[in-house]
Amino acid sequence: MTQKELDKLQEKALAQLKSGESLFGKDEAFAPMLKSFIESALQAEMEAHLDDEQRKGGNKRNGKGRKTIKSSAGAFEIDTPQDRQSNFDPQLIKKRETVLADSLSGKIIGL
Repeated sequence: MTQKELDKLQEKALAQLKSGESLFGKDEAFAPMLKSFIESALQAEMEAHLDDEQRKGGNKRNGKGRKTIKSSAGAFEIDTPQDRQSNFDPQLIKKRETVLADSLSGKIIGL
């Protein structure tokens, strides 16, 4: 997400707060920020997974997959990183998991 996009989201969030609207929901200000945070965290997990030993063994990034996540902020699609040997097991949002737990969502909001 670019700085310009973040600035637009911030303006939208402030306008929604001033008018008493909710920040949560599919088309509200918080969903794109949550999506960006989750995708960045998954990329960091992939970097940690692909250490020197993995890379020497021929394992490296192999594109991205898409999945729809449902949360208290609404449903949204995220890009999930993949590796060639398919042994990357993300911890933030596990494989085949499609619902972001309310407790996890609360922790992310707290950040």
